[in-house]
Amino acid sequence: MAWDYPTPFTLPAVPHSGDIDGLNHTNNAVYVQWCEKIGWAHSESLGLDLADYQRLDRAMAIRRGEYDYLLPTSAGEALTMATWLMATTSKLSMERRFQLLRDGDQATILRGRWELVCIELSTGQARRMPPEFCAVYLPAGVHK
Repeated sequence: MAWDYPTPFTLPAVPHSGDIDGLNHTNNAVYVQWCEKIGWAHSESLGLDLADYQRLDRAMAIRRGEYDYLLPTSAGEALTMATWLMATTSKLSMERRFQLLRDGDQATILRGRWELVCIELSTGQARRMPPEFCAVYLPAGVHK
């Protein structure tokens, strides 16, 4: 596949009839939901899930999200969503990237990025990542 970065974490995606909007293509909000789904799946595969976030009273929250919608898709098309954490030395923030490819022709449908900041769940205030986050997320980052 024609990925922007090496070793992506991937999930298959297929738009269903309920995902199609009045313009007869996949609604952009569906892609955003897929980004959230793969972000959590990737974090869980690395060893941190929602229960860990709650136990540690910390979370990586989206501070900014950007999406470039490049091509439309239709119901039933086979797609693959990919995500990466980008290399950082920060213990407060990190970046997650996304790319959605159409399996049939390898065309990039969407590119996205999130700026994430570590917050204390109980207060909503920005806080440094706990050691558990640093041990999991920092080594997983890829270089631009």
